[in-house]
Amino acid sequence: MTGPQGMTEGFARFRSDLDAAVSRGKRASAEANERTEAFRGRTRELTDQVRARKTKPDPGQLTTDDLRRVATGFRTSKRLPVEQLPTGAELLAPSSPSSPENVAKDTLRSGNTPGVGGRPPRPDDDDEDFSQERILS
Repeated sequence: MTGPQGMTEGFARFRSDLDAAVSRGKRASAEANERTEAFRGRTRELTDQVRARKTKPDPGQLTTDDLRRVATGFRTSKRLPVEQLPTGAELLAPSSPSSPENVAKDTLRSGNTPGVGGRPPRPDDDDEDFSQERILS
């Protein structure tokens, strides 16, 4: 590789190797993103099923209180959102028809929701302007 031709071939080989490495990196990144999204989607579906009480978690798979505390601390320290989820004991408890969550769902489903036009009442707030109430109804 002496002379201008050798330099040109060396640069061409370098560019080719670099292009191949960049292509492999992009492909690996795309595959990782696909796996991550699929995992997040399955996690989201499972979370929704557990919240709706369509499925019950296995007691052996519940996150320990210590691990939950550490994970919450980590997410908080990184300024990531921390969703308030029920504890393992709450998830394993039988669903009672008189729980506040079920009463609220039944009230909304039956149409007996108090408030104007079947909407839930507005929260009490002394600063609220009710002059537009009729227009918005």
